Amino acid sequence: MATVTHPDETRRDPRRWWALGALVASMLTLGFDMTILNVALPTMAGDLGATTGEQQWMADAYVVVFAALMLPAGLLGDRFGRRRMLIAGLGIFLVGSLAGALAGNVDWVIAARAFMGIGGALVTPLALSVLPSLFGPDERTKAVGVISAASALGLPLGPIIGGWLLNHFWWGSVFLVNVPMAAIGIAACVFLLPETRDPSSPKVDALSTALTATGLGALIYAIIEAPGRGWGDPLVLVMFAAAAILITALVLRERRVARPMLDMELLAQRGFLFNTLAATLVMFVLSGLLFVLPQYLQAVLGHDAFGTGLRLLPLMGGLMIAARGAQPVVARFGPRAVVSAGLVVLAFAALLGSRTTVDSGYGFTALWLSITGVGFGFSVVPAMDGALGTLPRDRAGSGSGLLMTLRQVGAAIGIALLGSLLAGIFRDRLDVGGLPARAADTAGDSVVAAHIVAERAHSAHLAASANSAYVHGMSVVLLVCGIAALVAALLAGALLPGTRAAARNKSPEAPEMATSGTDAGQ
Repeated sequence: MATVTHPDETRRDPRRWWALGALVASMLTLGFDMTILNVALPTMAGDLGATTGEQQWMADAYVVVFAALMLPAGLLGDRFGRRRMLIAGLGIFLVGSLAGALAGNVDWVIAARAFMGIGGALVTPLALSVLPSLFGPDERTKAVGVISAASALGLPLGPIIGGWLLNHFWWGSVFLVNVPMAAIGIAACVFLLPETRDPSSPKVDALSTALTATGLGALIYAIIEAPGRGWGDPLVLVMFAAAAILITALVLRERRVARPMLDMELLAQRGFLFNTLAATLVMFVLSGLLFVLPQYLQAVLGHDAFGTGLRLLPLMGGLMIAARGAQPVVARFGPRAVVSAGLVVLAFAALLGSRTTVDSGYGFTALWLSITGVGFGFSVVPAMDGALGTLPRDRAGSGSGLLMTLRQVGAAIGIALLGSLLAGIFRDRLDVGGLPARAADTAGDSVVAAHIVAERAHSAHLAASANSAYVHGMSVVLLVCGIAALVAALLAGALLPGTRAAARNKSPEAPEMATSGTDAGQ
């Protein structure tokens, strides 16, 4: 029977950094999957005969299941052992990847992606929830930075690896590459990661789990479908209404039970609430930035999938700088000042990016993308560390699950809302004069579709109009991102706990997992 490792013993154990390596391997496995499939979708559409809607669900089935199940997944780790659930999650992810590689039709690919989402939901919150048991407050910021960097590393590496695989193998190879990565993560967890759990944590409530999964699933389904179907579509409205009813029922139920799965007391703690909101707003902004870039780099600037992945690397460079520098800067100035400043830098990057023109070229993009990475790292790493630092040790899993669920919902809302804004502007500004009605409608679907129509019609004017319309839409999206980041910076400066509370949390006399969370809320 596994025992809970005492945090002080673990912190003195030099293997704690090897254990962090096990978590990095786990997060890197999931990081690849966030972007690698997008590169393969055009090839898969040709080989499998997938419609546009089916392509969308091949990508989004993972996101829906992932976000819907993260909260109960964190609780399962608290109760049955975080290492055990991490290994189970990686195993599920491995099996789902194998099924995806061997799938013969669209339905099986979508099912495999949904199954992989179950594994991802287990891995993500638990990789964070074991950090307080491995590291004290003095090292936790660095550990959170390493985990965040590992997760973000998949964003540029996914297209790079996916592009290379598609140049040499069939589309199933983008699934198959997950298998050795997941196997390495499982082995690392087995041999390097100590088991931690809290047997006194709440039991998994089947009804609350169902309300969580269906409520968040309905919300994200509506968000994903709304840009294509229209925000007034009856199905979208029904799903939004169902999500509101189910999530309200969940909150009412959880407030009545003695040991709730959704711990509302966490949201009553100022430190946890506002750090979580800051991290969620950062993901909203970052998702918008990353949504507009690949199509700009591929369709407007003319790079292939492999080249696009390479050109996203400045983001990682900025993030690495910020992840390494966050700990001493937070120690010197306090988390509130650093999170606020990081959000201001992120806002500056987005506003700078909104000045992009058709003739700007990649050099300008690399500049503001680097600044984006710096702002992202200096805002999200201290915010996540601050949220984790307010969690009692017996709520580490469920609290981390709530944190990651809200971040994922923020990212989904960012992609849906900002994507809808971009699509509307692009269609309105695209000059399709002289085209047949069907070709004009197809060209308005996306900048990629417009370029395909322009090539078939031998229309240089349509291609130029598509580039101009897309860059204008991207500029508006980045402007909205910049304004959102500035608002988040103001909220963080006004509402996050001050430096004195942070200093108490990091003092030697402070309890291990911020049972000083009440101080943070003052």
